[in-house]
Amino acid sequence: MKRYRFETEEHVLFRKTLRKFLAKEAVPFYDDWEQQRLVPKSFWRKLGAMGFLCPQVDEQYGGLGLDFSYAVIIGEEMERVGAGLTGIGLHNDIVVPYIESYGTNEQKERYLPGCMTADFITGVAMTEPGTGSDLANVQTSARREGDCYIVNGQKTFITNGVNGNLFLTVVKTDANAEPRHRGISLLLIEEGTEGFTKGRKLDKVGMHSQDTGELYFEDCKVPVANLIGEENKGFHYLMQKLQQERLLVALSAQTASEDMLEMTLKYVKERHAFGKPIGSFQNTQFKLAEVATKVELGKTFLESLIEEHMRGADVVTKVSMAKYWITESAREIATECMKLYGGYGYMEEYKIARRYRDIPVTSIYAGTNEIMKVIIAKNLGL
Repeated sequence: MKRYRFETEEHVLFRKTLRKFLAKEAVPFYDDWEQQRLVPKSFWRKLGAMGFLCPQVDEQYGGLGLDFSYAVIIGEEMERVGAGLTGIGLHNDIVVPYIESYGTNEQKERYLPGCMTADFITGVAMTEPGTGSDLANVQTSARREGDCYIVNGQKTFITNGVNGNLFLTVVKTDANAEPRHRGISLLLIEEGTEGFTKGRKLDKVGMHSQDTGELYFEDCKVPVANLIGEENKGFHYLMQKLQQERLLVALSAQTASEDMLEMTLKYVKERHAFGKPIGSFQNTQFKLAEVATKVELGKTFLESLIEEHMRGADVVTKVSMAKYWITESAREIATECMKLYGGYGYMEEYKIARRYRDIPVTSIYAGTNEIMKVIIAKNLGL
């Protein structure tokens, strides 16, 4: 069944194949992954073998050359399994596109084939202990010495920080630049590079199977050949690509909202109290009517936004709106649906409990929702 106007029979088949694959290779093991706090690399390799890693990569580098609409399908189907698979979307649609758009031919030939097989699992190293939304204030430095940059600093809250072995790292190459964002560059840093070490696997409130870690750079020698794009142009590249990242966050939150509505509707029809299904009580009906309305509004907004993004339109303002509103709605939906389960909603064995703890971070990462409102207001001329 087609979900979006832009879908063709090829999209339907792609979704069906992916859903069948996940039903066999992910769903039966997901609870174990949550307990282990890690999605195994073997699953990544299976995704690669099936063509579900970076299918947008150009055919000359071994990819399928598919457009963003297929990324939408992958993102939705991964989220249906659970939020712990978020790192796959980050790899496919956030990190690898930097290499595709701004990398040299040599960088593409070196890294893209491995990104499609999981020989390389990528992450983006932006956040630091003292720097989150204020990207221009990054303290990790990169000093040019001959054919290398000497990198010093620390990164934290890094998605794929445990499994990953290739990190797009935000560094300051000109500490005296004014304004500050003009001194930022992007470096590809591989695990095993001299002076690069990993820290703790961080223990999060939610998204347990999504590995999140710390990275340390101490006189880390990175070849100049690993510079992405031009020196001191990194902030510009980040601003170009953050829109797709925020769109994907909104997409994940939307999928989670639909999943919560579906499971809660089923539950309230089966659960009885006072001799009848709890879905027959007016309070339950009103709550789920509100949830269903929010879900439908989010889906309609996202569909038009995805189409505009695929046409290459400037969607900065609308993406900020979607990221803010859909993730906030998802948090509200998680609360209302969890309460309708009663005490069972607070039990780990019920998926709604997992959704309840996984959803809040969507309003924080990829730019907080407060930053989204700042962007919206600025683009309204305020």
